[in-house]
Amino acid sequence: MSAISLGQAGFPTSSDIWLELDGKKVAVVQSYTSKATRNSVAVEAFGEAEPVATVQGPLCHVIQLSRLYATDSAVADGLDFYAMKNFSLVICKPDRKVIYSDCQWSDIQEEAKLGQTVVEKLTLVARNRLETRA
Repeated sequence: MSAISLGQAGFPTSSDIWLELDGKKVAVVQSYTSKATRNSVAVEAFGEAEPVATVQGPLCHVIQLSRLYATDSAVADGLDFYAMKNFSLVICKPDRKVIYSDCQWSDIQEEAKLGQTVVEKLTLVARNRLETRA
């Protein structure tokens, strides 16, 4: 059995995952995990033993990014991960592109070496998720 290369079709690499701010690529991302949640509410009626319906709540996209590296141009422009708001996450896959937009960060964990602009983990919440065919 042969080993699978990370650059092989089907597996996004860090050159395929990035953050955009004002239409510019500001950071590349090594890996991500995403979770979509929705809180639904049961509608109860007086005298009924069971709910009579359920109401779907809003969809929430939470994405955790690992190993973010700021681009050289973003570093030159003074990128501050803590000041970022209303940014996008772009994930290119072989057959489609996933774009999370209107993102806000909710958690940042840093670990860096001298001379590097690295954020170890960044958790973000996105307002929209859009998939387009490649």
